[in-house]
Amino acid sequence: MMKRRKKVTTIATILLAGILLASTVWMASAHFTMVFPSDSEDTVWDVTPEDYIAELGDTKTVYMMWGHPYEHISFDMASVPEVSVMKPDGTVEQLTTTQITVDGMDEEGNPGTFVAYKASFTVDQMGDSIVFVKYEDEDQKLTDYVKMVIHCGVEAWEGWDAEIGQKAEIVPFTRPYGLEEGFVFTGTTLYDGNALPDADVEVEMYHTLDLGKEVVETAETMFPYDPPMMFTRVTKTNAAGEFAYTLDEPGIWFVGAYGPEIGGLTQRSVFIIPVLDAFPPKEEAEAAAPAGLEELKSRVKSLEDKVAALKTSAGKGAPGFGAIAAIAGLLIVVYLVKRRKR
Repeated sequence: MMKRRKKVTTIATILLAGILLASTVWMASAHFTMVFPSDSEDTVWDVTPEDYIAELGDTKTVYMMWGHPYEHISFDMASVPEVSVMKPDGTVEQLTTTQITVDGMDEEGNPGTFVAYKASFTVDQMGDSIVFVKYEDEDQKLTDYVKMVIHCGVEAWEGWDAEIGQKAEIVPFTRPYGLEEGFVFTGTTLYDGNALPDADVEVEMYHTLDLGKEVVETAETMFPYDPPMMFTRVTKTNAAGEFAYTLDEPGIWFVGAYGPEIGGLTQRSVFIIPVLDAFPPKEEAEAAAPAGLEELKSRVKSLEDKVAALKTSAGKGAPGFGAIAAIAGLLIVVYLVKRRKR
């Protein structure tokens, strides 16, 4: 009897572990509606933060794909996405979608072509145009409400924080362009216009195909106990529906907040954020350092060593005149360094 009970317990444990593993894989390998502005279908995967910037009169084509941004895995889009653009003056233009195919990689790592969509619009106003997309996928039991910003014009920072009235929506507190790596992105999540408290927020960075393979292999080597924890980061909203997350690498980031389930489909709001390299570039920052600064730093280090040696030789007693003079010299040099830094 004891053996049978132990066997049943073991089977139950295995089944529970399997359920938890399946749940973990679903959460970690998050599907996202990827909305990329690009010059052509051939370069759609080579999106950069600069692609989210436009000149007045430009025609912007946005491509909509379905997949895992971090691992660069693609799937067919199961339904036609609805796409519109809100212009800086608040007018909304519904865009016409065209079905296309894009090259990609499936879950098994095999190359293939996948159903995607595109739509175009003309940037005819200075300021920030918000492209917003609704996409339903019954297999994944998800409805995505996606937003991204196309910015046009020097200091024309108008419209990026507009609430556009999506069923599920992220409204940013942080302007979603001009951000560099290490900046914190903040916002609030809404459902039916009301704050969405205590909601899971997944954060995932996009990688190109080669880089996606590389980082996944690295994660599997370094963190064999749970590689996907490095793919999809998770935070939560507070009681007011607000959240914050540090975007610590340059590239394209996806932030998705999970809302309620309606008709068997979880309602999720997604915001896409382009992040730039650190500014100014490191080499330029070093070149801009005050003349002679490195020499002063070296002298400070030398004096510190001398003071340490004097303290050692003096033991626990009061420092002698030489030690006092050295400390005074050190303070003078530190003062000069600080003045040069200014």
